[in-house]
Amino acid sequence: MTFEKLVFYLFAAILVFAATRVITVRNPVHAALHLVLAFFTSAALWLLLEAEFLAITLVLVYVGAVMVLFLFVVMMLDINVAPVKEGFIKYLPAALTVAGLMILEMYLVVRSKYFNNETMPTPVPRPADYSNTRELGSVLYTDYVYPFEIAAVILLVAIIAAIVLTMRKRPETRFQNPAEQVKARRQDRVRLVKMEAEKRDTN
Repeated sequence: MTFEKLVFYLFAAILVFAATRVITVRNPVHAALHLVLAFFTSAALWLLLEAEFLAITLVLVYVGAVMVLFLFVVMMLDINVAPVKEGFIKYLPAALTVAGLMILEMYLVVRSKYFNNETMPTPVPRPADYSNTRELGSVLYTDYVYPFEIAAVILLVAIIAAIVLTMRKRPETRFQNPAEQVKARRQDRVRLVKMEAEKRDTN
């Protein structure tokens, strides 16, 4: 076994362990930290495949932004995980069935005739001046320019829909109007009411 294969199996084992801990650990903060570990390990696997741009993007976007924000939100909200764990045993058979189907599908895909040494040989080592970013950009904006534009439009529609759903007025939602708050006067907020003094009965 070569050193490259040894490193690959080591990172793959860490990735499987971290992904398993994400869905089995009870503490949501620990689950988020294991997810960060899974992202870092995935980035290391991308580096082994000479996809440096994807590895850096995975670390910067998911670990550096999304997961940090998610971790802070989980820590600030102090989520009660007891109601979430109540239906774990109830839905475990369905979850195991879905997991088994996913494993079977991945096995059928990997073991098919399209995934072998003849159709997908080992990539040749690239020279030192090879730019992975330039190669990815040339393929993305030439061969896959239309799917890329369609995906961009779909993401834009999703962002607009999320904003509309968030800003819609609901009866149970309270909104603050800064313009009305600035125009508020003292006589609008405070009202002095004269009341007659009441005598306390000492008997």
